[in-house]
Amino acid sequence: MMSQQKEDALINESIDSKEKDNNQDQDVVSSDDDVIDYSVKPELYDPNLDDKDQLWIQKKRKGQYSDAVLTCPACFTTLCLESQRHEKYVTQYRAMFVLNCKIKKGQQVSSSSSSEDKGSLKRKRFRKSLAVDGESFTPVCCSVCETEVGVIDDDEVYHFYNVLPSEC
Repeated sequence: MMSQQKEDALINESIDSKEKDNNQDQDVVSSDDDVIDYSVKPELYDPNLDDKDQLWIQKKRKGQYSDAVLTCPACFTTLCLESQRHEKYVTQYRAMFVLNCKIKKGQQVSSSSSSEDKGSLKRKRFRKSLAVDGESFTPVCCSVCETEVGVIDDDEVYHFYNVLPSEC
């Protein structure tokens, strides 16, 4: 009988100690708001950053107006700071000065359309939008991720049809 009482006492002690441990764990838990010190400014925050970016872009453009800043649709790399939107096809742009673009030398694209023409709808629309038939174009891709973003013509004008515009 005595051993039964000892066993019951040991079981009760272990249950009581577990409850105490659980209560202690609950007391230690705190919310993020209690831990964060809002009196210290974050080290990566700069309230003047927008003004600095605006001055940088104005310096790069040298006072020129742009319809859009163009970026790669796959990796969001900036491709062009000064561009002109196509009059009819609003998703197409042309530019003279580009960044992070690579010309695919050895590949030619013809503006004349044929019945066996394969490719994306954007490329077909681009070829259709050209006024002069027979002009040759070289594909242009993003230098970071190799996504085809447009073409360059014989006059070294870039024609973008696969880009994300950021309105200026």
